[in-house]
Amino acid sequence: MTIEEVIFYVLATGAGLGGVGVVLSRNVVYSALALILSLMSVAGIFILLSAEFLALVQILVYGGAVTIIILFAMMLTRVRDMPRAMNGPQWPLAAAVASVFMAVSTIAAVSSQWPGDTENPTVIPLRTLGDSLFRQWSVPFEVASLVLVVALIGAIVLAGREEGE
Repeated sequence: MTIEEVIFYVLATGAGLGGVGVVLSRNVVYSALALILSLMSVAGIFILLSAEFLALVQILVYGGAVTIIILFAMMLTRVRDMPRAMNGPQWPLAAAVASVFMAVSTIAAVSSQWPGDTENPTVIPLRTLGDSLFRQWSVPFEVASLVLVVALIGAIVLAGREEGE
């Protein structure tokens, strides 16, 4: 087993544990911290794949901006004051379905032949990447940022109404 494989398994474990922490944590702040752990682990996997740009975007956009907006929205909407339904009657079925999905995914990942030429990775010219980002994908990025800003403004308006009542 090479050092790259060891690092991958550590990062994959961190991403998996972070995802489980997001789902199982009863505290919103702890869920956000688990989300950061998961997203940073994915950024580490991108670095192992020699995709440094994607790792940087993962850290800046998802690990930073999205998580901060989620925390602001949760703080401003006073989630603690709302009634919580933590365990519904459907949780055994959900746990069984999730376990079956995890088992099938693990079996598929272990039994697959993974082609890969890590010695000669394909290098995409920076100009091609820039053209794709700023011509083809600029509108979806702007729409996503607009949706996040509108959600944050809505949380602020809701929090302001509760204080004035």
